[in-house]
Amino acid sequence: MTDRAAAGEAMRPPVGPAALPRIVVTFLADRAEYAPGDVLHARYRVEAVDPTTITAIERSVVWYTEGKGEEDFGVVFFDRLVADRSGNTADKPADPDLNEWQKGSFSTRLPPSPLSYEGLIVKIRWCVRVRLFFAGGRDFVSEHVFFVGDIPVARPLELAVP
Repeated sequence: MTDRAAAGEAMRPPVGPAALPRIVVTFLADRAEYAPGDVLHARYRVEAVDPTTITAIERSVVWYTEGKGEEDFGVVFFDRLVADRSGNTADKPADPDLNEWQKGSFSTRLPPSPLSYEGLIVKIRWCVRVRLFFAGGRDFVSEHVFFVGDIPVARPLELAVP
């Protein structure tokens, strides 16, 4: 496993009890590293939840910083699908064979910056975020990390001992 893969694995939420929804995100390029300007294609699927309890789904591509100092946050892509009373989303056809709104896909072109960075003091992370809203007012967020650029993971300096 590469250092970047290990960093991405650390960001995945642990698999919990069956009562929690599960959101599977697949990057269609079958990779988690992208160059600035690449088009990111992602597919998602909601599992372990009754789809009639979901009132909306938000899909987004975001970057954020972690570490010392102020945290920054940027949104590159955002889309919200709202369910009607029958559980169908507003932008899908009413045909039940085509209306599997608990799964979907989207694409967006990645900007030239910021690049992903796994530093010792600050980190810049990119992720696909899928957020579910439920009839009772509850929500559930799932983040799936990917990398933009090819900056190596920072390592502490090792001082030579004479």
